[in-house]
Amino acid sequence: MRIIFVRHGHPNYELDCLTELGHKHGEAVAKRLKKEPIEKIYSSSCGRAMETAEHIDVNFGLGVEKLEFMREIKWGSADGAPVYADGHPWMSSDYMVAEGMDLLSPSWRETEPYRNNKVVAAADTLGEKFDEWLVALGYKREGQYYRVENENHRTIVLVSHGGASSAALAHLFNLPFSFVCSAICPDYTAVTVVSLSGKEGEKIAPRFELMNDARHIREIEKETEGFVFA
Repeated sequence: MRIIFVRHGHPNYELDCLTELGHKHGEAVAKRLKKEPIEKIYSSSCGRAMETAEHIDVNFGLGVEKLEFMREIKWGSADGAPVYADGHPWMSSDYMVAEGMDLLSPSWRETEPYRNNKVVAAADTLGEKFDEWLVALGYKREGQYYRVENENHRTIVLVSHGGASSAALAHLFNLPFSFVCSAICPDYTAVTVVSLSGKEGEKIAPRFELMNDARHIREIEKETEGFVFA
């Protein structure tokens, strides 16, 4: 099975929808994925993700299935005490880099920017929900890896958010969330492809086929010079 992760297009966060630019992003990623053998399209239930998924579905007519657990994760102080950068996970990882801290440390949860941040629990919970979803698709987690319970060669799309997808990928690959936030930090409608391949009964490790591919919006970026894609 292949999972194509797609981040939503440029959003209006207040209205939870795509902006005019975001719809251009959605059209661009739809064109980018048009020739993929997609059999199912899933999306976070947030409006900005759903609208992006609907652009992709124009080419397939499959409909979009909502996944509540893939909504953007929450961050901020876990107990009301001050937390670095209001808990923003990318700024927290940037702080670790600036301070020369180890993003791959197993104790990243106890570091200053993450210690009191509710994003830690949110990311862990999303990882658990992601595994429950994978069971329904034929892959059951065993320790750090996955058992193939139903061999398949499907290609599916999952449209979500920078934080939610980073949490899912961190869990899939047994990587610290702090590291994934720094290493990937997906652009709008960036495409990341993960494969789970193996015969029924085998234990497997997920593999990256592609990571944070946003080439399809570069022409749009040129047309909107000065706009920051992040």
